[in-house]
Amino acid sequence: MKPKVAIIGTGGMLASVAGSSLEMLEYDPDQGLDIDELLSRFPEVRLVAEIVAARFKTLSGYKIFFDEWKALAALCEALVNEHHDLAGIVITHGTSTLEETAYFLNLELKVEIAVVLVGAQRPVSALSSDGGINLVNAVRVAACRLARGMGVLVVLNDEINAARDVAKLSTMRLQAFQSPDFGMLGQADGDRVSFYRRPLRRCAPDTEFDIRNLDVLPRVDIQYAYAGSDGAAVRAFVAAGAKGDRLGRLWPGFPGPADAEALAEAMRQGIVVVQSTRAGSGRAYPERWSKEGRFLTADNLTPQKARLLLALALTVTDDPAEIARMFATY
Repeated sequence: MKPKVAIIGTGGMLASVAGSSLEMLEYDPDQGLDIDELLSRFPEVRLVAEIVAARFKTLSGYKIFFDEWKALAALCEALVNEHHDLAGIVITHGTSTLEETAYFLNLELKVEIAVVLVGAQRPVSALSSDGGINLVNAVRVAACRLARGMGVLVVLNDEINAARDVAKLSTMRLQAFQSPDFGMLGQADGDRVSFYRRPLRRCAPDTEFDIRNLDVLPRVDIQYAYAGSDGAAVRAFVAAGAKGDRLGRLWPGFPGPADAEALAEAMRQGIVVVQSTRAGSGRAYPERWSKEGRFLTADNLTPQKARLLLALALTVTDDPAEIARMFATY
C-alpha cells in the first residue's frame, strides 16, 4: 500500500512554462501550472505515493510573505485533520525565497508529520528540467518515516537539507541549495532515501510561536554593513516604521562607526538589534558587542533567517535576554 502524501502547489519555477525548451530564464511564474496541471505533467509522482492535491495560489516566490505563510500553515493543519493517514506534506515553491518560507514554517508549524519544500532551477518546459525528479524525491522524503521529527526539510538535486541550515548559493546551478556550515542531512537516491544526521536545534512542531491570531508581523529590517556605510539606512528603517520596541534590526558583521552610532540611537528607542554576518557561513562574533550590551547575536543564521526569528520572537517578548535565549534555541 502506497503512503499518502499531500502536495500544496504555490507555483515558482517548478510550475513555470517558458516559450521554448531552450528558454531557462524568461517565463511568467504568476501564470504557471496549478497543482493538478503539474501532476499531469509528472505522472511518475503517483508511482511513489497516493497523492492528495491541495490548491493554493500560483505565484512567484518573491511575492510570498506573511499572509501566504499563515495560509500555508493553516492549510497544512487542515490537511492533517482531514486525512488522518497522511504520511507527509510537500510544498512546491519558487526558489528565490524558498529558504525563508521553509525556516518560517520550521518555527511555526504545528503538525507532527514531515513537511518538505521543493523547487526547481529550470522551468518545467525546459530541456533537462530538474522539476520532475525534484518533486518525486520530495514526495519520497515526505513519505519516509525517518523524516518525522526533523522539522521542515528542503529537497532539491537529490539532497535533503534542514530548513534552518539551507541557503540558495547559486542563481542558476542545479546544486544551488546547500548547507554551508554542516552539510546535508541525507540523500534521495534512485534505490532509497538515506539520512545520516539529525538537526539538534528546536523545530516544528515543538516551538513557542503561534501566528494564528496575528494580522501582521512586527517590522524587522536588514541593514547591510559595507565599507563607508553611514547610518542612513538605519535611520530610514526607523523612520519607516519603528514603533518603540516593536522594530528589530539585523545587520551582517561589525558595523562601521557611523552605523554603530545610528544603531545605538535605535536601541535607545527600544529597538532590538541582532548581529548577523554577510559571509554566508559561520557564527556572528558575539563576545565584545554582547558583553557591552550593544547587540544580540544571531549565531550562524543568515540575515534573512535571523530577521524571521527576531520578528517571531517580538510577538512573544521584548526582553533582550529572552530573545537571546530564542536565538540560542532555534
